[in-house]
Amino acid sequence: MPTAIVMNFNDEFKAIARFLVLGRGLAVLIAATLLGGCVTVPQTRTVEFDQALTRWSVEQMPGGTMSAREGTLVIEDQDGCTVWLRQKLTAPVEISYDVTVVAKGGRHDRVSDVNCFWMATDPASVAMPAGRSGRFDAYDSLKTYYVGMGGNENTTTRFRRYAGDGTKPLLSGHDLRGAEFLLEPNKTYHLRIIARDDVAEFWRDGKKVFSFHDPAPLTEGWFGIRTVHSHLEVGGFRVKK
Repeated sequence: MPTAIVMNFNDEFKAIARFLVLGRGLAVLIAATLLGGCVTVPQTRTVEFDQALTRWSVEQMPGGTMSAREGTLVIEDQDGCTVWLRQKLTAPVEISYDVTVVAKGGRHDRVSDVNCFWMATDPASVAMPAGRSGRFDAYDSLKTYYVGMGGNENTTTRFRRYAGDGTKPLLSGHDLRGAEFLLEPNKTYHLRIIARDDVAEFWRDGKKVFSFHDPAPLTEGWFGIRTVHSHLEVGGFRVKK
């Protein structure tokens, strides 16, 4: 049975304890023990962003702001921003969240660049690839999967695999320009990002946008929300093994 890994709270074990003290949960546990089996307690929850962003590492160029309001991450960015989940992930894994591109006349309300890194590592370090300025080219040295949805002034949606040596080739079929792959203002998108076996996938609103078969798959690393000169609201973050 798949189980979701809750990333942003410290009460995971309390949730398990509450489950086990329920009569039904205890009965299932006893039955499984008598049969010589085991029980996997489901932990499927929507994850909110706490105000201190304790599970996240923020890199942002001057001129932008970052905050968490009522469980939603609010990015208002000028020249580049990446928000890294502090926990390292291992494939197979699925990351999902909701994102809205806000366009209501604000200073940063440009409809562009709903981007992300996943399975990101720095070949020069075993640590999380953090500590950069937030400028986009500062990430060229990473080994990672990347999607830029609605990039280049909302004219392209692209997938790249960064090689870790400064190269990030754009393969045929990974540069989409149709309106159905671009962004609409004030619309909430549900995104799913997957790394499993030799496949990296990016889904939008239940539709597969990219599926890349990697001959040298990236099997572990960090996830980062990325944007530049935009106003994003992010919520419903979940990681599922």
